Amino acid sequence: MVKEDEILPKYWYNIIPDLPKPLPPPRDPQGADFSRIDLLRSILPKEVLRQQFTIERYIKIPEEVRDRYLSIGRPTPLFRAKRLEEYLKTPARIYFKYEGATPTGSHKINTAIPQAYFAKEEGIDHVVTETGAGQWGTAVALAASMYNMKSTIFMVKVSYEQKPMRRSIMQLYGANVYASPTNLTEYGKKILETNPQHPGSLGIAMSEAIEYALKNEFRYLVGSVLDVVLLHQSVIGQETITQLDLLGEDADILIGCVGGGSNFGGFTYPFIGNKKGKRYIAVSSAEIPKFSKGEYKYDFPDSAGLLPLVKMITLGKDYVPPPIYAGGLRYHGVAPTLSLLAKEGIVEWREYNEREIFDAAKIFMENQGIVPAPESAHAIKAVVDEAIEARKNNERKVIVFNLSGHGLLDLSNYESMMKRLNGNG
Repeated sequence: MVKEDEILPKYWYNIIPDLPKPLPPPRDPQGADFSRIDLLRSILPKEVLRQQFTIERYIKIPEEVRDRYLSIGRPTPLFRAKRLEEYLKTPARIYFKYEGATPTGSHKINTAIPQAYFAKEEGIDHVVTETGAGQWGTAVALAASMYNMKSTIFMVKVSYEQKPMRRSIMQLYGANVYASPTNLTEYGKKILETNPQHPGSLGIAMSEAIEYALKNEFRYLVGSVLDVVLLHQSVIGQETITQLDLLGEDADILIGCVGGGSNFGGFTYPFIGNKKGKRYIAVSSAEIPKFSKGEYKYDFPDSAGLLPLVKMITLGKDYVPPPIYAGGLRYHGVAPTLSLLAKEGIVEWREYNEREIFDAAKIFMENQGIVPAPESAHAIKAVVDEAIEARKNNERKVIVFNLSGHGLLDLSNYESMMKRLNGNG
């Protein structure tokens, strides 16, 4: 029997050396009155910053971080979705990596732990971040408490109101949680002066968290988009490769949802780098049409423009996303590495609407018993479509997807979807 310690990787994988062309570097805006790149030195833990700019293919995971990974349930399970296969009458074999098995209910803890560890190693006692749907804030709150640090979380206002249980969990872990935009920062005040009822956005919450960290000399932990986050998330894909090998399976199609790109990148990049799998499908929300309507250009990751410009697929830093059912997808851009892979045609993309993902989520719940996060339900919809296509063509493909989080704290969102879509409770 293979031990958990043997499945959990000893190194993080960095796709940058294996990209089809060089990744356009971050840069400061022309005529800037200060360097955003230099600013990173003031807000990120030193080792996190070093890893952000490294071109090493593999980076050793500190043993203390591996121990924490094991303590929170890594490696996470890889399940075969047999009942879903039977329901769809497909010859395809469907597997899912279940990141909802972690204590915080999603993949986000995979990067929160190392970032908190590196901050603690520097003697930092307080970390700050933003959160959309709440999964990242929950992960940071737990990781900070693991290392006896305080945490402050700026939660997008619409999610703060929609997800009181997420807020409560963060507070139980010891975090201070604020609905963004707030009056705690100059940027938040500026937004509220313009629109006191602003629903907030991930870009605004990011800007507030960075400003707050700078003002108080805390450290900022980053939850998605930047290369270092996708690096840490590579434990997902590396574990999946080993688990499939143990089953004697080779993946044909790999699927994941995309907000900023961290769970998708962490899941698929080890496959892409090792030339495993034939197709890679990134799935986002039709209500936030970043793939279909976004431009591939230099843009700010945050709304205030405090971070360096990065080249990515973006709807623009000032884009205000609608208050949709899947808070984790309400981001204006796509990680630079994923943007490049999509533009080069290595990664395919899909966008689905609320009705489509709700129906797919219901099928999955009724057959597999797991309530998926609404974000993850986008990946499930693509899986259903691919499985039906395999049935039409009588193809025995192996479809593997990342179920990035459970939806047990998203039941109010599902309830509102039922009312809107079905006219009942």
